[in-house]
Amino acid sequence: MIRTIARGGTRVGASRAWRTLVLVLPGLWVATVLLWEILSPPQAQLIQLLAAAPAIACAGTGRRSCVLLGGLCAAFALVPIGTAGRDESLGTRCGTFAAILAVVLASYLTAGRRARLQRELESTRAVADAAQAVVLRPLPPRLDGLALAAGQLSASRSAAVGGDLYEVMATAHGVRVVIGDVRGHGLAAIGTVAALLGSFRDAAHEEAEFADVLRRLERALDRHHRERARHEHPAASATDPPSPVAEDFVTVLLLEIRPDGTVQALNCGHPWPYLLTPGQAKPFAQAEPLTPLGLFPLPDKLPPIDCGQLHPGEALFLHTDGAEDARDGKGHFFPLTAALTEAAKTQQMEPRDVLRNVFTSLQRHTAGSTTDDVAILVLRNDRPALAPL
Repeated sequence: MIRTIARGGTRVGASRAWRTLVLVLPGLWVATVLLWEILSPPQAQLIQLLAAAPAIACAGTGRRSCVLLGGLCAAFALVPIGTAGRDESLGTRCGTFAAILAVVLASYLTAGRRARLQRELESTRAVADAAQAVVLRPLPPRLDGLALAAGQLSASRSAAVGGDLYEVMATAHGVRVVIGDVRGHGLAAIGTVAALLGSFRDAAHEEAEFADVLRRLERALDRHHRERARHEHPAASATDPPSPVAEDFVTVLLLEIRPDGTVQALNCGHPWPYLLTPGQAKPFAQAEPLTPLGLFPLPDKLPPIDCGQLHPGEALFLHTDGAEDARDGKGHFFPLTAALTEAAKTQQMEPRDVLRNVFTSLQRHTAGSTTDDVAILVLRNDRPALAPL
């Protein structure tokens, strides 16, 4: 999705050029071979090269073009053309005719199988897209007075979801936000993402205490690790070495935004968000985070960190470490603060514009090739300012 926003124009132009090429290439091939046959000396016999035309047509434009062009080429093979064609015997021309028909038949059958596989692939992609949308569902543009925009860039080009997660829930306790990063990236981390998001969507509504939401996530991660270890090592015993699953961890940032704009946070090893004000970007908090979930048990006491207030018109930029750790070909890190400062100059800091500008700058910096998943969530406070008492 995000990849399309950043490079969509280039992709569309390349796709149109390719379609034009595959349409005209078979005809150009036939015309070139015939012209070459006419102008070549008698000892050169080039009409056999026409057999490649139906195969090219079948690969690019479909079976109907393959049959029509193949029949035309077979007819040319029977008719003496040029000085070389006059010296060919009828048997040679019939052999060329049969070879072209064989190529047409093979190409026709191959194209039919390719068409069936393509339909199956499109159906599988549709199912996968639906499943990915359930795991990391699209956020509404507005929620309880907050304007939202979010997106993810997966390190696996075939996936729209990777090892990063985010969710925003409007609850009776305020707007609760989660963003996290699973150890590893791509398709292997989706199971952990699904387990954590499912737990957060329940806990955000059910738990009145903010710290209890984080404890629910810890228990969900622990259950997921145990179930995954049993699935991957069904015959493991107590004396076996610990499973690599036990070393998996997740960085998590929880925010609670109350109606008056007060923001509280619980951070388990995740990058702190940035506060965006007109033309400026700065870290929203500087407190020392807890260890990531899954490495060590949470402490008995979890006092939320008071981050201050998110005033009307201000925005929060939440991200995973893939945005800060992205490098260009020379090994230089992505200048996230500079990109955010530039994005904060957009009119009213529209979340969608901030998201698009940062992703565009990120892909320009990495030349469109990221080695880690990147998730970004932008929230702008559109609530009216409270009158002073």
